[in-house]
Amino acid sequence: MSQTIIVIPARMASTRLPGKPIADIHGRPMIAWVIALAQRSGVGPVLVAAAETEIADAARTAGAEAVLTDPDLPSGSDRVHAALEAFDSARRFDVAVNLQGDMPTMAPADVARAAAALRPGADIATLVSPSSDAAERDNPNVVKAIRAADGRCLAFTRASAPWGEGPIERHVGIYVYRRDALARFVAAPPSPLELREKLEQMRALEMGMTIVADAVADFPKGVDSPSDLEAARALLARGPP
Repeated sequence: MSQTIIVIPARMASTRLPGKPIADIHGRPMIAWVIALAQRSGVGPVLVAAAETEIADAARTAGAEAVLTDPDLPSGSDRVHAALEAFDSARRFDVAVNLQGDMPTMAPADVARAAAALRPGADIATLVSPSSDAAERDNPNVVKAIRAADGRCLAFTRASAPWGEGPIERHVGIYVYRRDALARFVAAPPSPLELREKLEQMRALEMGMTIVADAVADFPKGVDSPSDLEAARALLARGPP
């Protein structure tokens, strides 16, 4: 039976919101909110892949394990892999949930739903959320997933896609990796479509990996700017998701 761990990659460097993992949200750092929702999901233990000691200290105070990772690692997936290798050299865990450290408004049930979506034969699972908003369809910052009827992801793009009538499916930034797939993914160089779209999940597809996705109604937006932080504060003033 698979054993799953949630790994939250976080770093202080951010072009639009430096230090965001420890940004205050109603008296608690953002990373503490993410840890709390991860714990409530019931998926497994929570490990923070921290690029700096400030984040590791905040994570431990919030009740999570923490591993310091090289701040120069190129992506969150690389940080997840590095932290997992350091924390679990005995390989007790064979599935890792990559939960981004800047998504404090994500529902715990959706973390569990992503983990449950990793069906036999799939290398990676993720989530999508439908939208009929024309502005989101045309917004390159809204990543669109294109799926087959069985849930397999065929492509991810910043373009307006797919063509024709109907909603788009916005990609939700959570990944559930089989551990061997994660190791293969981070060992591979960036792929041509990954570089063109600036979307690392395209590397997995170009490598021939199978990504599957389940759909959720609510789209949890990450915190990337001061205005996003204020929006998260407003949402969380009502209580945790």
